[in-house]
Amino acid sequence: MSDQRRKSDERATSAVRNIWRLVLAVIGVIAVVQELRKPPNERTWHGKVADFVPYDFRMPTLARVRSTYWNPEGPIMTGKVFGVGWSPNLGALTRIVRNWQADADSSGRPSEP
Repeated sequence: MSDQRRKSDERATSAVRNIWRLVLAVIGVIAVVQELRKPPNERTWHGKVADFVPYDFRMPTLARVRSTYWNPEGPIMTGKVFGVGWSPNLGALTRIVRNWQADADSSGRPSEP
């Protein structure tokens, strides 16, 4: 690949990354405004923007970290422990991989070492 093409690809990747950061920052501002519009005793500092993008501005706890990143019974993608957007649930991904392996083993396909 030529240097010119590589630089062009890097600029495009950088532009997409910057746009994504801007979108998340705007959603974060919307989330804060959404919370500040509530009476002080009703502010939870977690929820969803437009009933779609999750946010959580509470101080992270070990229990929330565990339930976000390792919850085999939960969804594959969960809201972040702190911030705006989604995080992968590694426990759910592990469950899915194990189920695929069990299905492959029960179908009579030889297992790989």
